[in-house]
Amino acid sequence: MNRYPAWKYILVVVMILFGILYSLPNLYKKDFAVQVSAQNKHSLDVPILNGVQTALATQQLNYSEIEKTGDDSVLYHFANADLQLRAADVIKDTLGEGYTVALNLATTTPKWLQAIGAMPIHLGLDLSGGVHFLMAIDVNSLITHRMQAAERNISDALRKNGVRYLGLQDNQNGISIRAADRDTADKIAAVLATDYPEFTQTVTSNGGQWIVLANLSAQARADAQNFAVDKTISVLRKRIDELGVNEPIVQRQGADRISVDLPGVQDTARAKQIIGGTATLEFHLEDTQHDAAQAKDSGLIPAGTTLYSFLSSGMTQAIPVLLQDRVVLSGSSITNATATVGEDGKPAASITLGGGGEASFYRITGENVGKPLAIVYVETTLTPMMLKGETQYTQRKSERIINIATIQSALPSTFQITGLSDMNEARDLTLLLRAGSLPTPVAIIEESTIGPSLGAENIDKGVFSIEVGFILIVIFMMLYYRFFGLLANIALGMNLLLLVAVLSVLGATLSLPGIAGILLTLGMAVDANVLIFERIREELRNGVSPQASIQAGYERAFATIVDSNVTTLIAAMALLMIGSGPVKGFAVTLTIGILTSMFTAITGTRAIVNLIYGHKVRLTQLSIGI
Repeated sequence: MNRYPAWKYILVVVMILFGILYSLPNLYKKDFAVQVSAQNKHSLDVPILNGVQTALATQQLNYSEIEKTGDDSVLYHFANADLQLRAADVIKDTLGEGYTVALNLATTTPKWLQAIGAMPIHLGLDLSGGVHFLMAIDVNSLITHRMQAAERNISDALRKNGVRYLGLQDNQNGISIRAADRDTADKIAAVLATDYPEFTQTVTSNGGQWIVLANLSAQARADAQNFAVDKTISVLRKRIDELGVNEPIVQRQGADRISVDLPGVQDTARAKQIIGGTATLEFHLEDTQHDAAQAKDSGLIPAGTTLYSFLSSGMTQAIPVLLQDRVVLSGSSITNATATVGEDGKPAASITLGGGGEASFYRITGENVGKPLAIVYVETTLTPMMLKGETQYTQRKSERIINIATIQSALPSTFQITGLSDMNEARDLTLLLRAGSLPTPVAIIEESTIGPSLGAENIDKGVFSIEVGFILIVIFMMLYYRFFGLLANIALGMNLLLLVAVLSVLGATLSLPGIAGILLTLGMAVDANVLIFERIREELRNGVSPQASIQAGYERAFATIVDSNVTTLIAAMALLMIGSGPVKGFAVTLTIGILTSMFTAITGTRAIVNLIYGHKVRLTQLSIGI
């Protein structure tokens, strides 16, 4: 009656091996590292890497290891954070543009464990720290774009109201509107006051002309800045969610700063590219009326066009291309984008429109069937500099044609983009398009690895509490239930092993509240065994044979164990779905702990009991401490 089939013993052994293998990576520490990744068809070939090594050696910045993490990505491991920070600056100066240099906390887990997907638990900011970015938005650029848009709208509003003006110009002081007489100037001011209350108006005379100077009010500027910061935070959170980072902290800092803390990030170079990326797509019709090569040689670019260089995958040399300045479709019209493989077997992006402009795109492409349509990849970088004691930003716009295709028919709201260099570029581009574009370029003005926010003392206390709780439970069970108490302690160890392994496999982030959940799980895990053992002891006191007592103890306590754990599981699931941050971290460990404890307390201990006592026909007593 107390014998398990072989498959159940195999299941227990497999679960133990699973727990050992997938919890083992947590014994390995993390290194301070600098990650270097090539961008936009740059490469990390041998001469480039030798130049970096020479620069590091010159500054006596010794690294412990160089780890190749991809075709164009390497990790330099250092002994401490100070060497890491100094080395990052040296590498940035050595490589220049075209490369991303990011700080990293690199795992030292052996390759054979990584090959089977065994990775350490992601620790929260309160346990192991992470990577910190301080980002700034270019407020001046934001206001400039706002004024440029207002200039066009004001011009349309004046014409709509029948107000004749002599000229309209946007400058550093605002939008200047020239009028022939005072009466016209007053009409202009009235239109502005009605249609554009966020602008202040000042009427002056100059050389017989009247000038209305319109400028954004202080409140309007503040509102625009607040909107930009809030929209940037929203976009950054979407991008970080796409990266799969658990429990990030994205918050405003000051008037135009955003602080981003990413716990447990492995590929910080990609994270840096994604959160600060301003990449988008623009669709332009090619100008087929003029010769691009002639325009390049003469330097005379036809009005309304821009000269580009285009190098497709089948070309050995870039060719000049003239594109019309009019944007047929912009990235803001894209509602979904996924990386895929095109019909030619090369990386592609599947695009879905729906953000506005798709009807115009369908019409324009239908009117230009047989003509070439170019897709331009646009990326804007922001470089901070100090000027007269204030931080000013310089924008640099990088544009390149990624594909030119002949329009075969009016393009619908779903289509594919080809011409991407590799699948990584396709994934990064589609991620940025899905998350949405930033309202204004951002600059990463500060980057660092951060230590535990709650301090090493609190961390040590959290771990120590688990150790003390575990030891006290072990001692109590051994004294009160003798040999069966030892079995419960073995199951408790299995439970902790499986809990850590499952957290590692799921990629969950462990924080101090999560440690509290683990401690609660350990206390609750023995409840099932206490119910079983007390039932066995009761049966023995009633004169039932040991074998029958064992079977009755496990079978009759099963319903009670399930009931008690299910009610706790319902509460934990509610916390998991509704809660966030620390509450969610607590709920995750509690939920997983309940499931693993039920397996180890019921199936695990029963397997050991059956293995030891199941074959004994004349069993007379049990070491259960009656």
